[in-house]
Amino acid sequence: MGVFALGVELDGEGFHPEAWRRAAHAPDRLLTADTVRERVTAAENAGFTLATFADSILPDQGIPGRIDAVTRASFVAATTSTIGLVPTVATTYAEPFHTASQVASLDYASRGRAGWIAERVDDSRAAAAWGRQPVAGDADLAREQRDSIEVARRLWDSWEDDAVIRDYSSGRFLDRNKLHYIDFQGETFSVKGPAIVPRPPQGQPVVFGTEGEVDVRFVAADSVEAGAAARSAGDSLVFAEVEVTLDVSGVPAAERFETIPGSPGRLTFSGPAEKLTDLLTELSTHLDGVRLHLAVIDEDLVVLAREVLPALLGTGIAHRPIPGSTLRANLGLPRPANRYATTR
Repeated sequence: MGVFALGVELDGEGFHPEAWRRAAHAPDRLLTADTVRERVTAAENAGFTLATFADSILPDQGIPGRIDAVTRASFVAATTSTIGLVPTVATTYAEPFHTASQVASLDYASRGRAGWIAERVDDSRAAAAWGRQPVAGDADLAREQRDSIEVARRLWDSWEDDAVIRDYSSGRFLDRNKLHYIDFQGETFSVKGPAIVPRPPQGQPVVFGTEGEVDVRFVAADSVEAGAAARSAGDSLVFAEVEVTLDVSGVPAAERFETIPGSPGRLTFSGPAEKLTDLLTELSTHLDGVRLHLAVIDEDLVVLAREVLPALLGTGIAHRPIPGSTLRANLGLPRPANRYATTR
């Protein structure tokens, strides 16, 4: 095993339905810039490899409205320096040309720390919100995801790395021979290109997801053994999804709430920080990383920063992101060659 990466989801108040009651701020402060910045800064200072930002075009019961995930990630790009910033952008209904431009711009704003969670949306209300016909069924949803990821990857390569000249004396700023049409023709849409944003600093921002041709695959394994089996099933890096409820301020996890809900198939942990450290240490021998979903972000993140991450960093199980490095580098992924430059 190589790098063991630590990710944390920072959307909302936490996965527990009563998380808002235990937040460190008034309910009307959840969607403010200060809350987003403070949480991401706390995660970066703790040593997390990356932070993720959930999203949906539709409000849910816990979050009646939110600024989109890419905007939130872009907002904190200038105030952070090492942590990867990974927003969710749906592959169903969203225009892949716009998605590719947004994620490439985030990669520039963060100096190479952008990722993208490519997520399917199986909800007719989302189709209505986008003004499109509903996409339903695994085959059609998979096709939309496959085509969206492929278009984004081609667009990120549509500018060669040295296409921008900036020769002020001659008045030449671009080498048009190093811009390429992608000429994508899918079953439901086509994209000619090239992109409107030069090739991102990482070449290809890191693509995350639960299915499809992704760089990092999230698995909802309900046990260490199931996670280990998923690791051997493909070439992508594999991260376990782990729901975490910790003992906080002397109150055992089991007593913080009357019930602790769990998502089907996800690995769940409830208990003291040292036991979570043991679990993550065991997972590090089987998987490439984890994404932690916290019961209450404002409470559990503090314990993680004080007790869990220092122990993992101290034993070398995990490593702080290297200042000046890209998210790809911190995940142990190489910078990919440009498909058009290498075949020209």
